[in-house]
Amino acid sequence: MIMSRIEAPRDDVTGNLVDLLLAGLPGEAVLTDPDVTASYANDRASFCEAGTPAVVVLPRTVEQVQHVMRTATALRLPVVPQGARTGLSGAANASDGCIVLSLVKMDRIIEINPVDRIAVVEPGVINATLSRAVNEHGLSYPPDPSSWEMCTIGGNIGTASGGLCCVKYGVTAEYVLGLDVVLADGRLMSTGRRTAKGVAGYDLTRLFVGSEGSLGIVVRAVLALKPQPPQQLVLAAEFASASAACDAVCRIMEGGHVPSLLELMDRTTVKAVNSLARMGLPETTEALLLAAFDTHDPAADLAAVGALCEAAGATQVVPAEDAAESELLLQARRLSLTALEAVKGTTMIDDVCVPRSRLGDMLAGIENIAEKYALTIGVCAHAGDGNTHPTVCFDADDPDESRRARESFDEIMALGLELGGTITGEHGVGVLKKEWLAREIGAVGVEIQRGIKAAFDPLGILNPGKVL
Repeated sequence: MIMSRIEAPRDDVTGNLVDLLLAGLPGEAVLTDPDVTASYANDRASFCEAGTPAVVVLPRTVEQVQHVMRTATALRLPVVPQGARTGLSGAANASDGCIVLSLVKMDRIIEINPVDRIAVVEPGVINATLSRAVNEHGLSYPPDPSSWEMCTIGGNIGTASGGLCCVKYGVTAEYVLGLDVVLADGRLMSTGRRTAKGVAGYDLTRLFVGSEGSLGIVVRAVLALKPQPPQQLVLAAEFASASAACDAVCRIMEGGHVPSLLELMDRTTVKAVNSLARMGLPETTEALLLAAFDTHDPAADLAAVGALCEAAGATQVVPAEDAAESELLLQARRLSLTALEAVKGTTMIDDVCVPRSRLGDMLAGIENIAEKYALTIGVCAHAGDGNTHPTVCFDADDPDESRRARESFDEIMALGLELGGTITGEHGVGVLKKEWLAREIGAVGVEIQRGIKAAFDPLGILNPGKVL
């Protein structure tokens, strides 16, 4: 709904909010129709409360973002930054009476520099769009979340997201060199650098990565790029037990191999993918391990890893012969979460990360939890870095099953901490894991982090109720 100054509603609490916003924004950037604003209320997380926004704003420039934050500061109104809302922790959920600040219209790739190997982008750029653009220059942007065709770079930065290639190339945080950030009071701050090296002052750039919009609004990012690697080849190994598959993972990493991808799907996930897409995956398997190499001789690397899988008890090892076969295997892995959603209609997706050496204990523990609560829990994992995605499948219309789903979710997080892991490897804290963050970092850690939050956002208006 396009609002004019005359049509703008007035509210006893917020005063002339829309009028003030329209003083620095075009009418089409300010949405007030309740049916429209309601569609911006939440991301994809289950069991996370969402409020009713007062207004949704879609700026296109840095100056417009600054205007929104100055208005919010003047009126003491909460601001909830959003990207594509593909997150899984409730970090983008609206709070009652807030300004939802959607950054999807700020979607320009400003610069791609092959010499400096950097890209400068706005936060609304889609991950896959950037990846394809830099590929044309013989470069790559490695972070590849499963939602890469939809998720934005700003959202990736906000949650420090990962992806399938993290085992070799690392997560988003390792590619953010510098940021332009609009602070809570509307001031613009630049952090970091464009250079390959730089250690001037505190590393504020890294502080903003993973802060879920609670410290400032990222409006521009300088990202590191890599040379585009050769086409990867994938191997699939079938195991009669999840513990044998996890043993293979340990052997591969201990052997010094550097796969570009090392993913695991348990029997529940394999069956779900087959049911959804009829891909013909081996349903007799208890665990399917996918390994990939993008080296100059990937076939040799796959042969070496295949031998390690067989030594760990693999019942079948099938290396792909070409890129097409490799992509088919990867498509099965990318369909995992969608397939598990179809099992019962609703899922709670965890992302507990444990040391690789405890991966087998994690999967065994999850199986016990599923049996205890009489639930279907499928696991797909970035096995190479210990990041598991236990996915609890349940009927949201069944109160008892919903209760058991939530309780099982909490037990999975507790198990991860017991095994020396962390409650989130790449999805973030948001609303879903606030209580568990406090357990992981302890009282002193909470105190220090709240102090940092207060320094950047003294009024507490940036994404309130998230993280801490």
